[in-house]
Amino acid sequence: MSDSIKHECGIALLRLLKPLSYYQKKYGTALYGLNKMYLLMQKQVNRGQDGAGLVNIKLNIKPGQPYISRRRSAEQNSIQDVFSKINQNLNTIKKRYPQKFQDPAWLKKNCSFAGELFLGHLRYGTYGGNSITNCHPFLRQNNWKSRNLVLAGNFNMTNVDELLNQLIELGQHPKEKSDTVTILEKIGHFTDEENARLYHKYKKESNTNIEIAKLIEENINLSNILINSSKKWDGGYVLCGLLGHGDAFALRDPNGIRPAYYYVNDEIAVVTSERPVIQTAFNIDAANIQELPRGRAIIIKKSGKIDFEEILPPRKRFACSFERIYFSRGNDFEINKERKMLGALLKKPILKKINNDLKNTIFSYIPNTAETAFYGLLSSLEDELNTHKKDLLDNQQLDELKKVIHQKIRVEKMAVKDAKLRTFITADNDRDGLVGHVYDVTYGVASNNDTLVILDDSIVRGTTLKRSILRILDRLSFRKIIVVSSAPQIRYPDCYGIDMAKLGDFIAFRAAISLLKKHPSGEEVIQNTYQKCRQALLKNKEDQTNHLKDLYKPFTDEEISKEVAVLLKTDNIATDFDIVFQKVEDLHQACPNHKGDWYFTGDYPTAGGNMIANKSFVYYIDGNNARAY
Repeated sequence: MSDSIKHECGIALLRLLKPLSYYQKKYGTALYGLNKMYLLMQKQVNRGQDGAGLVNIKLNIKPGQPYISRRRSAEQNSIQDVFSKINQNLNTIKKRYPQKFQDPAWLKKNCSFAGELFLGHLRYGTYGGNSITNCHPFLRQNNWKSRNLVLAGNFNMTNVDELLNQLIELGQHPKEKSDTVTILEKIGHFTDEENARLYHKYKKESNTNIEIAKLIEENINLSNILINSSKKWDGGYVLCGLLGHGDAFALRDPNGIRPAYYYVNDEIAVVTSERPVIQTAFNIDAANIQELPRGRAIIIKKSGKIDFEEILPPRKRFACSFERIYFSRGNDFEINKERKMLGALLKKPILKKINNDLKNTIFSYIPNTAETAFYGLLSSLEDELNTHKKDLLDNQQLDELKKVIHQKIRVEKMAVKDAKLRTFITADNDRDGLVGHVYDVTYGVASNNDTLVILDDSIVRGTTLKRSILRILDRLSFRKIIVVSSAPQIRYPDCYGIDMAKLGDFIAFRAAISLLKKHPSGEEVIQNTYQKCRQALLKNKEDQTNHLKDLYKPFTDEEISKEVAVLLKTDNIATDFDIVFQKVEDLHQACPNHKGDWYFTGDYPTAGGNMIANKSFVYYIDGNNARAY
């Protein structure tokens, strides 16, 4: 993607179902779980490079010995930083006690991160900054093991104010206003209540406090805790949690907005944000990996018993389509197929733009995430060319056939991403000048009679296109440049965990506003929409509709695309420039199981989405540059 967009985060939950001695004997190390966690996190580094965290819980540890280990980092290479510090400690112990280090029981007793239950997290500093205090997993500590709560997740809640007020009504005094803290404290509250309920129950049966603690650990009902905690949650989420005694869970939102996959055998239970990482880490077939159902939790008891519980009634599936276009790893077999289809479905509008002149057209892509879609486009164009040759042969148009028999689709790597030079520059003027050289081009492969079609996976802000890519491509003196987006026009803010929150950042939105300002009744439309949004915000979120849609109604998709091209082309760009966006219906055809398309359509899966959309427009008109949530 030419515009840098960040994802909230990724998760990895791993429970070893056998004693550490089993892994020592079979795999040669009792640190099998720790090693696998490194793979699970490193293979998801695409989901977060600003922070990482890892928690390990040891089962059946005697009182007086540490049983929870946590390491977090907000350094530049956060995963490496976390694991290097863990390994430094382990290597020190290994040098001192080389023989004992091979004893799983001794290792578990004396070394941190030598336990059976792991929770890892990766994040981008999209909302809360890059401080280590913002890095998951979060820990709510208590001297009773079953009251200790570890929480990490890939999520964003739209109704933080509402959730905060709920905590206040419970008599709590939250230390900060954030969805992470409010969710932690909400689950923590009901964990405390469940502990108290069981304590009184077993106390009446004349059990000792030590016996009661054990009975609580065996019988604590995680399902009820999650049901009570999640009643008012509005957002997209995969939440993972651990209790200090060894129970664990992973819960997915009822619309399935954020992704989660799991795999269970007799040795391990694992949950991650992406399927291929499980395949790679454990060398298993994709068919054996399941998607966590909407509104359900996988609950792993300390005993190793695994259940799947419905926590919230599943709603209509709105799995995020932007995951498929850009964020998720492209080596997932389904995502690879979908991205190729996204490229292939662009054939017709591209051929129309170039008047079917394949001879004088060069095809390329903006590295690197558009590469797979480009292969799909290329394959469909080759089919088109071969069909044309066959038709000429069938119709005995041999003279024409001779002209094209050796013709191929012209492919060149026109855009090459260079080092980020601006990192080393502080002065604004100098930095802006160097932004234009983030990309370089391939010289000497085109003539001024050629059209360039260059594919990007999505166009959000258009900043890099305007400041860098178009400027440097203009040097090659193409007859025309056509930029193609494999995603539709991004018109509405996200509020479920992807860093696309400010309405004014979107080039498609700015194009709609620009067209409205040229339209005779455009200012009236803008003001009416503003008033509707303000009035809507006085209502409960459940009673709101997305009034931003009114801004786009006067115009066709093609009209907005043309205005996007106008806004992106600066006066110093001489080459004729056009832009093509994917159609929403073609997106659905390519990704039939992931119709979470609110970025493009404004059809939010939760009531909170409509509220955020309305608030974002009010903020835009008021000149408030803050996020709407």
